[in-house]
Amino acid sequence: MNQSASMACQPIDETTLGRCYSSLAVFLMGAIVLVVPSGYTYGAGLLLLGSLILLYLRPALHLQQEDRQLMAVLAMYSLLFCAQLWLEGADASAFDRPSRFIFAVPVLLFVLAYPPRLALLWSGLVVGGLLTAGWAVWQKLFLGIERATGYTYVIQFGNISMLMGIFCLAGLGWAAVQPRARSWMAFMLLGALAGMLGSLLSGSRGGWIGLPLIFWMLYRAYGREVRRSIRLWGLALVCTGAVLLYSLPQTGLHSRVQQAFTDIELFQQGDKWTSLGARLDMWQGALQLIAEKPLTGWGWSGYRQGMQALADDGIVIQFAAENHAHNEMLDAQARRGILGLLSLLALYLVPLRLFSRRLRAEDLELRSLALAGALLPVAFMDFGLSQVFFGHNSGVMVYAFWLVVLWGCMRTRERQLGQVR
Repeated sequence: MNQSASMACQPIDETTLGRCYSSLAVFLMGAIVLVVPSGYTYGAGLLLLGSLILLYLRPALHLQQEDRQLMAVLAMYSLLFCAQLWLEGADASAFDRPSRFIFAVPVLLFVLAYPPRLALLWSGLVVGGLLTAGWAVWQKLFLGIERATGYTYVIQFGNISMLMGIFCLAGLGWAAVQPRARSWMAFMLLGALAGMLGSLLSGSRGGWIGLPLIFWMLYRAYGREVRRSIRLWGLALVCTGAVLLYSLPQTGLHSRVQQAFTDIELFQQGDKWTSLGARLDMWQGALQLIAEKPLTGWGWSGYRQGMQALADDGIVIQFAAENHAHNEMLDAQARRGILGLLSLLALYLVPLRLFSRRLRAEDLELRSLALAGALLPVAFMDFGLSQVFFGHNSGVMVYAFWLVVLWGCMRTRERQLGQVR
């Protein structure tokens, strides 16, 4: 038997097999998140299923203090939320979404043990952005649908599409140091544009509010790596593109912005039955409920009863009583009191602090992962200004599982560089 045949007969080792499996799962997390029903569950589900192998193989994980902090935040949010639901006797269905945060903990351990290949992580995001944008263009321009959407609600569709575009921009640092850097950077930019286009065609205005902060973080991370002339040309290109998108009636951007100003005027005149007017009404109602029970909150079902009482008194419209607060922080405190708000803030701010420590890393592969990880909670805080994103399966799955995937990949890169903290 010759040497090549002998090598072909050798069994694939457990680490290689585990990395191939995790790479496929992470690729699917980006590629099909919005273009198949419940697409955000498949990759995450595969990772969770794969984590069961840790019970049998027990690989060395070398957990550090920061790893435990991240796991503690996820577990604390999940367990505290579930405990509050249990104490008030909530239906079993209410436990579904908060319980998913703790399922992300074994996934983190699995990613640390069998890290996915970064080329597939970033490629999945680009493919997902392109597929989402293609679908949005088809719906908007050919089917005549006013606001492009998919198998999720239109707001989730637009904001998650934007998140994929933001991740692609963060991945430019990784692309810049690859053997075929120009091709990879063009690929990542294409994914970024596609993700933004999908958001734009959905007409989801809430996600646009935080873009200045997001672009500032991108500039802080990569600005020193780019020549001043290129930065100026890039700024001019962004401004020109924004003007064109605002001017073209096919995009719907101009009408959505004008509608926001009209909604505010109508609300001031007492008409609350508009998109923005209803949100302002729900925020007003949630603030009144918080003022009445700031420490304990009203509970999962008590919130609706409290809002219904406000509607019966004519303080808020009936629509407000039938929906959540359309603001993540207001909804958390109104339902779950100060502990609910603090656990939500920890879910945002602890990961943001941990990832931000690496935003000046010399290694661009490491910096790109840290930047994507830092942008994730910033983006979700932005999305949460006008929507309860964690009140939807898509929001929970995207946040919790991308958080641990990005962290696990970043920690793996640190180990490769010998920068274990």
